[in-house]
Amino acid sequence: MDATPAERTAEERAHTPVFVQGSTMRHVLVMTGTGAAGLIAIFIVDLVSLLYISWLDDPSMTAGVGLATVVMFFTVSINVGLMIPIGALVSRALGARQSDDARRLATSGTLLMAAIGAVVSLLTLPFLPQILGAMGASGSAYDVARSFLWIALPTNALMSVGMAFSTVLRAAGDAKRSMYATLSVAIVTVLLDPITIFVLDLKADGAALTISLARVVYFYVGYVYVTRAHRLLARPALQSVVRDARPFFAIAIPAILTNLAAPAANAFFTSIMAQFGDQAIAASAIIDRVVPVSFAGVFALAGAIGPVLGQNWGARRYDRMKQTLKDSLTFMIAYVLGVWLLLFLLQDLVVIAFNAPPLTAELVKFFCQLSGFIWFFVSLVFVANASFNNLGYPLLSTLFNWGRATLGMIPFAYFGAQVGGPKGALLGIGAGSIVFGIAAIITAFWTIRRLERQAVPIP
Repeated sequence: MDATPAERTAEERAHTPVFVQGSTMRHVLVMTGTGAAGLIAIFIVDLVSLLYISWLDDPSMTAGVGLATVVMFFTVSINVGLMIPIGALVSRALGARQSDDARRLATSGTLLMAAIGAVVSLLTLPFLPQILGAMGASGSAYDVARSFLWIALPTNALMSVGMAFSTVLRAAGDAKRSMYATLSVAIVTVLLDPITIFVLDLKADGAALTISLARVVYFYVGYVYVTRAHRLLARPALQSVVRDARPFFAIAIPAILTNLAAPAANAFFTSIMAQFGDQAIAASAIIDRVVPVSFAGVFALAGAIGPVLGQNWGARRYDRMKQTLKDSLTFMIAYVLGVWLLLFLLQDLVVIAFNAPPLTAELVKFFCQLSGFIWFFVSLVFVANASFNNLGYPLLSTLFNWGRATLGMIPFAYFGAQVGGPKGALLGIGAGSIVFGIAAIITAFWTIRRLERQAVPIP
């Protein structure tokens, strides 16, 4: 018996990729909301660890953990760059209804990401004295940072695979399970940090040990969801990995270069703050933890709209791609303004929670008052980069990120510090981001119009 029109419509919707139908704003909100919860789980690992360390009332230890996490930011940024091609390629294949290709690409991407994550750790560890020295580390702060990294860095490969699994889940539209996987990191950290830091009296080394254990749990939970709920991993085959490496690295290399701009800028900024002593470094470390948790929605938005854009590009729905970018901007503006107000109101509680000494407290409060101005323009670059990376223009992402991290930061932060001390350096970061933020978002809309005009064939 032939199906009725209503039954045929229902069947077609059931087989239509998730992001090619329904409200684009709803997809942006759901993906960003669940992604933000997951990212907060990861970022809260650093925040909670530093919070506990600050309760030991030793500014050099707080500074040492801060220096260590600046180095770890480099490794995590490389991992994030490797996530981008997995999300872009898998979502595009799913959007074109090529499930076997999506499964193969997910497997190849995960294996490549694991291998690179392991290599990065092995190459970083021998050069820690030179890396920390270039950042201005010395004395007790140097010793704390070096010991912390020798415990935490070896598990970077597990972290990279866990992040790959989360990306595959988001590419399939399963934002909820992706969030659950990353939430496991926060749960382990909150439970184990007090035990390893205070009960076992391992102090900073205890925080590093907790990070390593949390990564093991992250890997396991992500693997269970990807294999059992979606069956999006295939049997590994060397031939497939070699074949998929080319499109993977075509996106990954520019994406990694793009993401390395942020930790490079952070390292430069930390070296500037080091001129003003351990209290200034501690302030920088606290700001580096408050920012990801507070602005997790912006970080999540950059990753969330990738699968939405990718699936609609696979389906050649250029109208929905434009609307997704517009909806993302609307959300970003409302979110940044809301967080700015919240940080302004809670600035005193933040410095009290971290037991901040006078100069540290002064700088952290100044950042809370200035945060919205800085992050509005930085967020424009984030949203534009998500579009570039998923629509075949990854080099534009590299250009804007490094432009902001060099021309838009180094001279402004340097001369700001010369004129106004550490506060002047903070103000310089915001001033240097204005031009790059505006130019990036205008270029993002231009790339979608160009794809539509040329009807570029899908790789």
